[in-house]
Amino acid sequence: MITVTPRKAHSADPVGGYSFFPSDEQTAGHRHLSASEIAILKENDNTSSSSDWSNIFVTDEFDPSLIQDCDFSGTVVINRLLASTLKYHDLELETGLYHSKISCCTFGDDVAVRNVTYLSNYAIGSRVMLFNIQEMSCTNHSKFGVGVLKEGEPEENRIWIGVANENDGRRILPFESMLPADAFMWSHYRDDQNLLDRFVELTEHDNSGKLDTHGIVEDDVIIKNTSLIKDAKICRAAYIKGAFKLKNITVRSSEEEPSQIGEGVEMVNGILGFGSKVFYQAIAVRFVIGRNCQLKYGARVLNTVLGDNSTVSCCELLNNLVFPFHEQHHNSSFLIASTIMGQSNIASGATIGSNHNSRSPDGEIIAGRGFWPGLCSDFKHNSKFASFTLVSKGSYQCELNITYPFSLVSIDSTEQAIHIMPAYWFQYNMFAIARNNSKFQKRDKRVIKEQHIETDPLAPDTIQEILAALDRIILLTAHELEDNDKWFAREEKDRFQSAKDYLHHNPEADLILKDHESMKRYGAKILKPAQGYREYRKVTKYFAVKALSAWAERAGAASLEKAHFAEIEKIPLYTSWVNLGGQVIPEEKLKELFAAIKAGKINCWNEVHAFYDECDASYCCWKTRYALWVLEQLYSRPLAEFTPAVWNDIRVDVTAVSDYMYENSIVSREKDYSDYFRSITYRNEEEMLAVVGRLEENSFLKELKKTTADFDSRLEVLFEKLDK
Repeated sequence: MITVTPRKAHSADPVGGYSFFPSDEQTAGHRHLSASEIAILKENDNTSSSSDWSNIFVTDEFDPSLIQDCDFSGTVVINRLLASTLKYHDLELETGLYHSKISCCTFGDDVAVRNVTYLSNYAIGSRVMLFNIQEMSCTNHSKFGVGVLKEGEPEENRIWIGVANENDGRRILPFESMLPADAFMWSHYRDDQNLLDRFVELTEHDNSGKLDTHGIVEDDVIIKNTSLIKDAKICRAAYIKGAFKLKNITVRSSEEEPSQIGEGVEMVNGILGFGSKVFYQAIAVRFVIGRNCQLKYGARVLNTVLGDNSTVSCCELLNNLVFPFHEQHHNSSFLIASTIMGQSNIASGATIGSNHNSRSPDGEIIAGRGFWPGLCSDFKHNSKFASFTLVSKGSYQCELNITYPFSLVSIDSTEQAIHIMPAYWFQYNMFAIARNNSKFQKRDKRVIKEQHIETDPLAPDTIQEILAALDRIILLTAHELEDNDKWFAREEKDRFQSAKDYLHHNPEADLILKDHESMKRYGAKILKPAQGYREYRKVTKYFAVKALSAWAERAGAASLEKAHFAEIEKIPLYTSWVNLGGQVIPEEKLKELFAAIKAGKINCWNEVHAFYDECDASYCCWKTRYALWVLEQLYSRPLAEFTPAVWNDIRVDVTAVSDYMYENSIVSREKDYSDYFRSITYRNEEEMLAVVGRLEENSFLKELKKTTADFDSRLEVLFEKLDK
């Protein structure tokens, strides 16, 4: 209902606004207008709600001729305003206030405000350009997208983000500095109500609750041709053009990492990260978007936290928690009620989570980092995928539990059981493994890296999955041999150890195993398990040796000695790891963090982030200690019992993996040049080379050749003092 309040001729109050802003603090150091300045303002068709113009405060550097056809109400504070020109790209405006209705605002130095139909309750910074805006206002209870409450507000006014599940069972409160790590902790550790209550308190830590909020536009911001901006905090150097609606949001931005919002965009109840760009009719509601992200081409993002360095376009994301380096570019792809742990790529036609199997929408999908579903894939809730699972095109009608990392999952049209090939990436796609780390590091354009991100495919989180997969293959092999090998069935030795010995001595065995836990109802067939077992072990050794080599390099040692191992063994050993928003940390450290939060030793999110920083500082050491433990698990003996033959075996396998990464990368790229069908679209070889470039000029292969040679050289001497 619209209310009508008679306007008093001498009132200094805004038409319908709040008298708390600007306060005496903002007017301090400013003066009232002189009679001559008031005369010039009136001559230029300006009006004021105060008949004596006492509501306007200026400095001595003030040119009244630069204000034309403006209507002022409430207190308005204008800093330096002298004749000059502001230019950004092709927009060039003279400084001053023109053709605008302004209520309860402050202006920094040298602003250009033109054709702002309604501007109320904002602190405008210096060198700001506001051009062609229909409405720009702020209520006194705005939170700028943060999930806090103001005085007297009921709990139902709080803005929650329903990530990872449609029924709000994993809902979290957004806050300005939120990281995917924070969102994961809050949304996935739901069995401790005390901890959940403390997360709310951390979010409310700096909230005074007072009804004294005003909008914020920091220095060097450009806003043009925009319909509605309401309850917004727009940080330094942001660029907004042609937006449709921006309501209750924070746009984090800086000179080093400027953010942009473009044509037709709607953003409501959320936070946009530094250096991010939202364009072309994209819509985001109840969101936190991380650093260096892009949202464009009609993408819809609702109830979602999107991690740093991600690109989303032409698609729909509902109720998701997505870790950094997520790619989803296609009109026909859909992602709902999922936790995707980063470095992921969702293909066209993939409808992930559209297939519920219960009476209410409370299902969810969890996928480890490197998740890559094929074209037109769909899955049923609840499903879970190990890291770097590659899923072949198909409609998967039953729930999946894929526990084999780096595997290929596919459907055989003649069978109901799915097929899983463990360690597929290591056997047939090593080029992707070799390129992965380099690719993501180059795509990381963040200037400030608040969220620590592990980009190496072989890290403690994936290695622990490999170790579990090795045990699973051994167990299933034991079952298979018991059922089909009479000699094995008669053996009285430990069946698990016997199956392990069998896999060691028969690396090319033509086995097909059955895993009934991989898919509901029909289970799965595990293809080439012996070969997968062999490759898993090789790359696990490669991870361990790479970690040890890095430690030795930091210690200034070319070769490792037993004394070095004694030093490494003093480092705390953590054997269970968590991918926390992209940062890999020990599970014990996460429990330590929870205890500190509940005990009141950590009381704000900045202190939580400082804990992440401490963990990152120790990560390399923890990883090295874990690497030694991994080698002991692989060889089923303590390090002290490693013989020269064991160290030689490690060196041979690791060198083979290192060389294979480079050789397979060469072979993979050579197909673009030697395969007949790759060349049929070109008139001649010269045209093909002009399009795809020359193999020998590939920058990644050049880099990989050098790093492989360097690693192999270090490996030659790394164990030479241990295998004598």
